Amino acid sequence: MLMGIEWDTSSQWAFAISILPILAKGLLVTLQATAVGFIIALVLGLILASLKTSRLKIVAWPARFITEFIRDTPLLVQLFFLYYVLPEYGIILPAFMTGALALGLQYSAYTSEVYRAGLESVPLGQHEAARALDLSPRRTFTVIVVPQAIPRIIPALGNYLVSIMKDVPLLSVVAVLEMLNVAKIIGDRTFNYLIPLSMVGLIYLILTLVAAAGIRYLDTRLPKQGIPLK
Repeated sequence: MLMGIEWDTSSQWAFAISILPILAKGLLVTLQATAVGFIIALVLGLILASLKTSRLKIVAWPARFITEFIRDTPLLVQLFFLYYVLPEYGIILPAFMTGALALGLQYSAYTSEVYRAGLESVPLGQHEAARALDLSPRRTFTVIVVPQAIPRIIPALGNYLVSIMKDVPLLSVVAVLEMLNVAKIIGDRTFNYLIPLSMVGLIYLILTLVAAAGIRYLDTRLPKQGIPLK
């Protein structure tokens, strides 16, 4: 009896080791989708935040409407729209790019609010000093305001990075072979779901812990008064 249990345990370990290279390919796709989606969210979020803080209502109101619309609609709806509707108008994107774009669009609404809070936290005296030095609004924004806002928003942006990573499995609905989808396929073919899904859960736990440690490191390292520019 004990020998049978030992054999079964060793076979399970052998199975786990055998599927590890396949899961590693899915992990690479997961990390790539997370990185691309996060970059899109950072760029679009900053653009939306800049527009929302504009003194011109004709600029600020549409930006606020777009932000609310994106934030109040599910990610799956946006994903299906990009994947199934856009091709009807001649815009065809690869499944991976469609998924990464959907993630970036969804989280740009959240990062824009983080940016806005960070920009508004910069003391008004900094703006006045920039005007006294005859700096243009664009240079004031890029050289004075943004470097001081970034250290204050790192923790919040880091949280959204982790959230994007955990939402990547949703891309499986448009046939993106990310890690969870690969684990499901392995389970379908081997009728063993426990090991591949447990391995995916463990990998996600490790990734989350590593990301959290990196966020804490940046938060403690970056100067709170702003990033000095050469």
